[in-house]
Amino acid sequence: MSDFHPAQRYVGRFAPSPSGALHFGSLIAALGSYLHARSLQGRWLVRIDDLDPPREIPGSADNILATLDRYGLHWDGDVVWQSKRHDAYRAALETLRHQGVSYYCTCTRHRISQLGGTYDGHCRDLALGAENAAMRLRQTHPIYGFEDDFQGKQHAKPALAEEDFIICRRDGLFAYNLAVVVDDHYQGVNHIVRGADLIEPTVRQISLYQHLGYPQPNYLHLPLAVNAQGDKLSKQNHAPALPEGDPRPVLLKALQFLGQNVPENWQDLPLDLLLRWATKHWTPAKMPRQDAKAPPDLSSAFSK
Repeated sequence: MSDFHPAQRYVGRFAPSPSGALHFGSLIAALGSYLHARSLQGRWLVRIDDLDPPREIPGSADNILATLDRYGLHWDGDVVWQSKRHDAYRAALETLRHQGVSYYCTCTRHRISQLGGTYDGHCRDLALGAENAAMRLRQTHPIYGFEDDFQGKQHAKPALAEEDFIICRRDGLFAYNLAVVVDDHYQGVNHIVRGADLIEPTVRQISLYQHLGYPQPNYLHLPLAVNAQGDKLSKQNHAPALPEGDPRPVLLKALQFLGQNVPENWQDLPLDLLLRWATKHWTPAKMPRQDAKAPPDLSSAFSK
């Protein structure tokens, strides 16, 4: 479990991408990270991970922030936007270059797919230039596992842990793994609570923390909400946006999904008191170990 010490101020965050409206799956991630931070008297930050303009939907970032506010999930400090942090990512790339642990690679997705999906280090010692090339990390700190505060010991396949992964794409966009590590360090985030779909890239992110000399945060990965076909709720598979109207019934379904108790008098509690109650009774050990289906009708789930 966590080695968090009370003398250390807990700092958590929620970092959605503006590729669509918040849905029940993203509410689970937001609520779980919020309650965990507040239950430990910590700070809860919000960052908009607008790192990939081709995938963004205009207006969705403002919609996400408005939805969080409507659900009573109020954050601390200013919102950080990845689109305004490019200089920091360039500085991190320069640090890795000076260390001699990055190089340019012109291998295509097709070539890597033919290899079985794992890059073989083909360009590592070719001293290629930047033109039409991605930048990869020369892996010198492979991470084969980590301790998750809820899921327990996690093990990574050696091929994943040892792969020289991309840190800047050939189209010039910064890779997610690089940006999220640089930004979490910048914001002082020391506990990351997010969905279990991000367990796999965690070993790469921990490796970057070590390469860049940053202190490693703790991780807690929440169970995922899935659809009727067993697929993770996501904007890519057209998960419906959170319903309008009273947010309390949906919050209660989210609490139930996370295995938490629900107050019997919830209809008598205003939103702020409901969240205060949920914070006081937050018990991560009660969460289900497996992913589960999202409720089919959120808006009327608790109607009388």
